[in-house]
Amino acid sequence: MALEHAILVSLLEQPGSGYELARRFERSIGYFWTATHQQIYRVLKRMEGDGLLDVRDIAQQGRPDKREYSVADPGRAALSEWLHRPSEPESLRHDLAVKIRGAAFDDPAALLREVERHHRAHQDRLAHYLAGQDRDFTGPDAPAAPDAGQELQHVVLRGGIAYERMTVVWLEDVLATVRRLVAADRRNETPADAPASRGAAATPGATTSSDAPASPGVTAPTD
Repeated sequence: MALEHAILVSLLEQPGSGYELARRFERSIGYFWTATHQQIYRVLKRMEGDGLLDVRDIAQQGRPDKREYSVADPGRAALSEWLHRPSEPESLRHDLAVKIRGAAFDDPAALLREVERHHRAHQDRLAHYLAGQDRDFTGPDAPAAPDAGQELQHVVLRGGIAYERMTVVWLEDVLATVRRLVAADRRNETPADAPASRGAAATPGATTSSDAPASPGVTAPTD
């Protein structure tokens, strides 16, 4: 999916200015597509030039006029063509997962802070999604009889909530696994080994013998 399609969907849901559109990306569209303010304004300008959007100036008291974007007929046609085009299942690219596997060849303890940071970030995102669900779909101010658009927005949000919950549980599993491996490694160290092994991991440029055994309790993953 291109950013243009996300913009078309949002403006069909509700016309708005570039600033309002950027706020929607931060608040709700970000559940499935992220973009910076600069990217949004740049693409809006291109879409306007391509005739996909209509623009009207709205006078504002005490403030500069607002440029409000809405979807023109060619924009609706472009979105319809894309909606009917098959989409391939997305492949997962996960930088942290590669780091976790790579920790078998370094000091697993050094990975703990990074995994803890990711765990906090996903907990915060989950809390944000749940607050949005309560505000827009399940709380006392939510519509009693949601229309089709609201139903579909909610099902997308539920997917984001499910993904964040799964990720939080997985990261807790990662933390437990790494902590267990680190504890086992430390139990198996001898006094003579401990300073050398910790020093090698902490000293930049340090090398170990090519025939040295792997750290106890840590094995390289296999495919």
